Amino acid sequence: MTCRPPAESEESPTVTHPFLDLPPLTAAHFAAIERRVAALLATEEDVVITQGEALLPLEGCIRSGARPGSTALNVVTGPYGQTFGNWLRDCGAEVVDLTVPFHTAVTAGQVAEALAEHPAIDFVSLVHAEAATGNTNPVAEIGEVVRAHGALFMLDAVASVGAEPLLPDAWGVDLCVIGAQKAMGGPAGVSAVSVSARAWERIAANPAAPRRSYLSLLDWKERWIDGGRKALPHAPAQLEMLGLEACLERIEEDGLDTVTARHASAAAATRVGAVALGGGLEPYVLQARDAAPVATTLRAPAGTDASALVARALEPAPSLPLIAGGGALSKDMIRVNHYGADATRDAVLSSLAALGAALGDAGRRVDFEAARRAVAETWPGL
Repeated sequence: MTCRPPAESEESPTVTHPFLDLPPLTAAHFAAIERRVAALLATEEDVVITQGEALLPLEGCIRSGARPGSTALNVVTGPYGQTFGNWLRDCGAEVVDLTVPFHTAVTAGQVAEALAEHPAIDFVSLVHAEAATGNTNPVAEIGEVVRAHGALFMLDAVASVGAEPLLPDAWGVDLCVIGAQKAMGGPAGVSAVSVSARAWERIAANPAAPRRSYLSLLDWKERWIDGGRKALPHAPAQLEMLGLEACLERIEEDGLDTVTARHASAAAATRVGAVALGGGLEPYVLQARDAAPVATTLRAPAGTDASALVARALEPAPSLPLIAGGGALSKDMIRVNHYGADATRDAVLSSLAALGAALGDAGRRVDFEAARRAVAETWPGL
């Protein structure tokens, strides 16, 4: 078939597309989405929706709250904690790293001990749930000791929001960063941060805080919040904002408790199902209480390469939420990402079946029927 341009007498049709021909997002609409984010977090503090993946506000929070001469406690329970430490050092802060094994969680007692040993600490950074390692940390208890010490408390809740309880105001969190791409089931290109009055004071007093920058929280406060939310600082990303709004609407309709319960059930079912499956699989996070509801990590059988096993499992079903661990964990860790649309029994069972088939091909003995029964008992309704 030969394509030809239309003759002069022909009119080219006007093509419209509902996702491409969008009117600008108004300031009122933007502010309404902010209010829905605040309701999701049960916060009375200011919420800033940032136009980018959650690393944007995470770096913005650290560069706004840390400065030369400050001392920061950086809790490391996974790779994101390691990244935060690098940013804090780049800001000129003295950094105290509290590192715990990735197969467990940090305790409030460990945090309290670090604060007592280093009384100059005035900034604490913590990841709530580490999807990369499958652990989750007891933020409520940690927030209590951080507030008693008087430090500013920053929380990465990107993986936990929508998957487990998250109450920044009640827990004394000053900077709480969330993203839409995991348990909320939305796009990766939009994120948000709640900012306490204490945090605004700290940021305003920091001469090194970003200004006239995409990383600047103060720019948003002065140009957007203090201006009555009447004029946006720049054109927002419409598709991502509408995607975030759709996620919020779905969570509101289902009920936040229902959504978090679904993620908890998916995590519990995956954990017991993997043990029942056999083949040498073991939970990577040793204690169930420390396991994140957003993703379950498994230790590959001895002598088995996790990356190769996952690749084999994905051959017949590449869309399954399976991935090998990142970096140094790639040979040992298997991750089942049961979040968002994959927080379902079918996703759990299909993932276990695929892993079982791959283990069977590797000569391992597995029992998928036992795994199915374990999932059914843990997550009734099959």
